[in-house]
Amino acid sequence: MSHFIEHLIFKGSSRFSSWDIAHLFDDMGAEPNAATSKEHTVVHARCLDQDLEQAFELLAEMVTRPTFAELDQEREVVREEVAMYEDSPAEVIHDDLATAVFGEHPLGRPIIGHTETLARMDRETVGAYHDAHYVNPGIVVAAAGHVEHERLCELAARHFRPEPGAVVPQSSLGPPLPRHVAHFTLKDTEQYHVCLGGLGPRRADPGRFAAFVVDTILGGSWSSRLFQEVREKRGLAYSVYSYASLYADTGTTAVYVGSRGEAVGDALRVILEVLGGLEDEITEAAVTRARNHLKGQTVLSMESPGSRMQSLGRSVLMDLPVLSADDVLELIDAVTIDDARAAVRRYWDLATWSTACIGPDPEPYRAVTQGFAWEEQ
Repeated sequence: MSHFIEHLIFKGSSRFSSWDIAHLFDDMGAEPNAATSKEHTVVHARCLDQDLEQAFELLAEMVTRPTFAELDQEREVVREEVAMYEDSPAEVIHDDLATAVFGEHPLGRPIIGHTETLARMDRETVGAYHDAHYVNPGIVVAAAGHVEHERLCELAARHFRPEPGAVVPQSSLGPPLPRHVAHFTLKDTEQYHVCLGGLGPRRADPGRFAAFVVDTILGGSWSSRLFQEVREKRGLAYSVYSYASLYADTGTTAVYVGSRGEAVGDALRVILEVLGGLEDEITEAAVTRARNHLKGQTVLSMESPGSRMQSLGRSVLMDLPVLSADDVLELIDAVTIDDARAAVRRYWDLATWSTACIGPDPEPYRAVTQGFAWEEQ
């Protein structure tokens, strides 16, 4: 529903038609866009400082007062997006892993939705969902660049009307329990696309920076163990990496690899060996190198106003401290070898991980997933 609304807000508001929105942003040379994650939607625009007021007004109208015009036509656009997405196994596999890791928990659902659920979304249902969630208590305004805070506050007061008594529904769900399943989807692909992963740190977890250090050592950089062992030394894959995703109550630590049928078994065996010996790879030299890498990436990301905007907005929306670049660098520097090894034991335990695969034949994958509860689609 949130993803569908992300599309629909560009189709017109009570004051601006979809054509008005398109040509007004074009006249400014601005770049509007939107994105939906598992826990929030962001609607944003990149514009010249002289056009701030007009861009702000347009965004506010789109978010708070959409008319949901052309709902049926946009439903077909989203169905095409779903079809395009489902033709991209390197993207779909991450949702398959989420389903394996989280099971029936809502975090296991794909953001983009399904064609059958899209078919049931009528104007009344969409409008009720919008009225419950897209109101003042649930909206955060964030900006970065050549903008004054006081001016932004004036614009927010003018364009976001008060909603007396409005209360944004809060989830009462707790974190899911660990699972240990292997999920296979049969598809005629050139490569096998495989993810392995388990529950990770939540967004406010004090140990999240230790997890970032471990993730960097494992598969987050060119010198990482996975990149070196799977790609550089053995040539078993072009793309292999690890990642960590943080949510309100839990998170995910994961590994991805794409490999041909004749190599996927060996690639997975190497990955499992690396994961099994990960704690031994956490040396002082490795931790120092990972900290330096993370600090460099943090500083470079701050050169983008868009990244700063997103970071500010997420922190306020998720009720987290707003950290400066220096604050983040200090927290990264504070990670010790003991912190990193503790994170490995907590979040990289293969006995609590699940795995997902998309490929043309289950047998190469089945051979290296003994001990997992098997799920086939």
